This record gives sequence, structure tokens and C-alpha cells, in this order.
Amino acid sequence: RAHPRVRPYKDHVTDLMTHLYHLVNREMYKNQRIIAIAPAYNEKGKIGRVVQRIPRDLVDLTLVVDDGSDDGSAEEAEALGAVVIRLGSVQGVGSALRRGIEYAIEHAFDIVVVLAGNNKDNPDEIIRLASAIVDDGCDFVQGSRYLPGGRHGHMPLYRIFATRLHPLLFSIVARKRITDSTNGFRAFRTSLFQDRRINLWQDWLNEYELEPYLFYKAIRCGYVVKEVPVTKVYPPKEIGYTKMKPVTGWWSILRPLVLLGLGLKK
Repeated sequence: RAHPRVRPYKDHVTDLMTHLYHLVNREMYKNQRIIAIAPAYNEKGKIGRVVQRIPRDLVDLTLVVDDGSDDGSAEEAEALGAVVIRLGSVQGVGSALRRGIEYAIEHAFDIVVVLAGNNKDNPDEIIRLASAIVDDGCDFVQGSRYLPGGRHGHMPLYRIFATRLHPLLFSIVARKRITDSTNGFRAFRTSLFQDRRINLWQDWLNEYELEPYLFYKAIRCGYVVKEVPVTKVYPPKEIGYTKMKPVTGWWSILRPLVLLGLGLKK
């Protein structure tokens, strides 16, 4: 049963028709229904490429959660076949992911894949995440650019430093060696949210906190967690390679380690 605070969602007719089209016109991947979720805030010109690159023979539905964009991102994604949920105002990437997960639960998807809305990830590698769940029995699969076989490109120096430091701190708090804890390219079973110990519906998880929180809880609650190598290529700085602010954004992604490590949050 879904978490009690999952709110019902009244589908727009176009969303429902797209959902039914995908159900009728393809077979599930090894009896598992897969949804790909891409949060987006002002990613016009990039979110469309994400939608186009999703492997349709693997993913049943592509869902874009638009976090208050005012540049036409939602319309671009919708025109290319994605189901789009519009939050109406900027609420934060955690809120966008939470809404996407709610949709996945409400529509009985088995596996959620999360990827960046700015085209940094390689959707062809979704199969690596999905097969680790379906074939290897994992519950949560984290993409890592730092494992052998993974790679990264066009990363500014400060982000290379930060994405190396965070996994060290995360590994200490989670008590499991992790190579890439800040990479948003990951997959997990929706059944995780039947576990009352995993509570995404907390107000302090509205921004970047939600992602390390979920990763940490999957590990500490005893689920089967695995990293697989993936690609992370940043777009040119001129067109915007990240929405994360250097100070507040990094505190947001570090805060769960402090609060969970000290037992101040659950």
C-alpha cells in the first residue's frame, strides 16, 4: 500500500491518453513496468533531447515534472510525447521528484528511473540500471561516473572536487562505500515506499535533500543497493550546465548527511 500521504492525482485527458497508448502498444521489460522521470526547470532545448533519447522499447512512460518553468520546457516535452506534470511554481527538485514518485505509485509502475532534465545523462544506459534490478535482484541502483566503465565530461574543477568529497562523507554516514552519491541518474523499485521508515513526505526534503536521503535510507534500511557505471556529460556553460547554486545548493545536498548522521531526522 502506498504511503498514506500520497495524494490522488486527477489526470488530464491528454496525460491519460498518452499513458494508455504506451500500455497498449508495447510489452513490459521482463514483466516490469518502467517509468522514466525527468524533473525540469527552464530546460528548453535540452528537455526535448532527453525525451527523444529515452529508449521506447524499454521504458513504458516518460514523465517530465515541470518545476515552474517559464521558458516553454513543458510544452517542448509534451510535444515530443512525454506526460508532463506542471507544478505551477518553483517548488524545488525534491518536490518535483516526490510528485513523480507519487505518479509512479498511483499508476502501478514497478521501477522508477530518474535522470537529469538537462541532457547530462545517457538514456541508452537505462538498461544497466533496469537489469541490475530485474536480473540481479537489486532494490536501488545508483549510477556512478567514477566506476570503471563510467565517464564524465566538461565538469568544472570545483564540481569534480565536490562530487569526490560528498561520496567520502556519504560512505562514512551510510556505512557503505559509495563512489558517486551526487549523481541523479538512478533507478529503484516503487515497493520501497511501502516501508514506513522511508518517508519522502517531509518538508525538509523539498530541495536537493531528497536524493541523498533516499539513497541513504535504502542502504540503512537493508535493501539491496548497487552502483553501476554510467556517463555524465555536462552541457557547455554557455547554455547552462547546472541549476545548483554553489553554496546553498551544496549545503542542501550535504544537510541530510548531518541530520541523519546525528539522528536529528529520520
